[in-house]
Amino acid sequence: MKSSAQLESMLRDIDHKGYPAYKSLRGSYRFGTYQLSIDHVQGDPFASPSRLTVHITDRESGFSRELWATGDRKIAFCDFLLRLFEKAVRKYSFQAKGSGKSGAIFTTHPGQQVLARTACTVRDNTILMRFEVGFPANGRTINARELHKILFEYLPRCVSSSMYSRNIDQKALNDAIELYEDQQALRAYLSGNHMAAFVANGAVLPRKSGVSSEPMSTAVPFTSPDSMSVTVDLPHRGKVTGMGIREGITLITGGGYHGKSTLLKALESGVYNHIAGDGREFVITDATAVKLRAEEGRVVKEVNISPFINHLPGGRDTRSFSTEDASGSTSQAAAVMEGIEAGARLFLIDEDTCATNFMVRDELMQRVIAPDKEPITPFLVRIRPLFEDLGISTILVVGSSGAFFGPADCVLQMDNYRALDITQRTKQEAKAYGLPDVADDGFSFPPAERKRYEASLKGVRRGERPPKIKVQGKDALYYDKSLIDLRYVEQLVCEEQTRALGYMLLYLHTHSDSAKTLAEQLGVLYSKAVREGLESIAKADCPPFMAMPRIQEVFACINRCRF
Repeated sequence: MKSSAQLESMLRDIDHKGYPAYKSLRGSYRFGTYQLSIDHVQGDPFASPSRLTVHITDRESGFSRELWATGDRKIAFCDFLLRLFEKAVRKYSFQAKGSGKSGAIFTTHPGQQVLARTACTVRDNTILMRFEVGFPANGRTINARELHKILFEYLPRCVSSSMYSRNIDQKALNDAIELYEDQQALRAYLSGNHMAAFVANGAVLPRKSGVSSEPMSTAVPFTSPDSMSVTVDLPHRGKVTGMGIREGITLITGGGYHGKSTLLKALESGVYNHIAGDGREFVITDATAVKLRAEEGRVVKEVNISPFINHLPGGRDTRSFSTEDASGSTSQAAAVMEGIEAGARLFLIDEDTCATNFMVRDELMQRVIAPDKEPITPFLVRIRPLFEDLGISTILVVGSSGAFFGPADCVLQMDNYRALDITQRTKQEAKAYGLPDVADDGFSFPPAERKRYEASLKGVRRGERPPKIKVQGKDALYYDKSLIDLRYVEQLVCEEQTRALGYMLLYLHTHSDSAKTLAEQLGVLYSKAVREGLESIAKADCPPFMAMPRIQEVFACINRCRF
């Protein structure tokens, strides 16, 4: 390892030379109590910025190892430091001048969710902070004096304010870690008490706007109906009271614009833990929950959709159904079976984004179209077997059809953003109305696992160039030259998760095992990523900005590949 003085000397030597001379800086340098490594140097000032990492040990930083003694504490600790570093870096980005991306200092911009990220992690009791810097140039001539400002003036200030215990608000740090531990304890409580979700009293569910995930300042705080009120004793915060949604079938209904979809959106996001001040800190949903919807035009590969679609014109086999252009009903049928395969224990559905003919078929339509002419068995008929046979609950927003009142275990009405338990009244009305029996005796779901997964793109062999991975926001992933459309994978929250999906896909292709099912292969891959960190699946060239997706999103990505 070289010293920072040697780096200064090297900067003087390459000043005013051609931009490729920056490549000589790659390596590690000692800056007092921390180490700076220049991991990748950009090819020119207009290319993607250079990648750097700050390394600092627990002894040098002053942080106790207890702060990352468990996986949960480590995630919360790193998230806290990363937010401080990002705030510090923002002051200095583009303060150094030059062409192209000269002077840019980039790190991740964490949202409301707390996620494991490669931008900040702990390895062997050393804190690593990864970021990017646009090495300055005038045209394509090195401007080493401006890079000196970044590395010797701006960066030390950023490191000092975010990576040393003595300079950090210890109470705020401990509060962040304790909040995360409380959220995890609440998740454990739900799992052990047959509950699918919890919404704390006082939670702020609406967001500031459609493009902001921050809470709405004028929102009506959530209050649980008395009949669904649950109090949980958490290890740090103590008693928290709110609405407990039990496993089974729960309907959310009410008039338009009264908060049905807002509640469902909060539950969708409840698969992640949130930072203090978000308003949804104690909106906690089963971590495996999957949002289902119709997705016309998507690809479907070898999925058994026969529980919902048992025959198609031309004799197409629905037990191993594939298409490059799914209809609304076939895409939603595939989504249910893929969700089962991905290990979901809860489905979240909004009728506004569903294929109507997949969800329900009324009595008059059944009289007009004979059963042997209709291949679709609606979701209404399968919703109870999903729970009773497979243990998969459903939370469903309905506003136009009362057909689901019959099989529902719980019915919530949203009235001016206030939740009312109307289960008993609904059951009485349904009985008086005479809803038909939708039971399908004798049916059981077939195994959802596909027998094998063989990628048509081969793994990377020695000497071959790996496929290029590029993201455009969180909704578009380019793997080599193929676009994977993730617009309707609604529980992805940032493009860093999408980038991680690309590297997981590459790892799967490189380590594909045709003797294992897709679920088995993804189980091995995901366990490795959780246990060893996302760096373990991209060792050769770890991007500084990846965030951990859920395994359900890994399945969703694989299922939308067109290769």
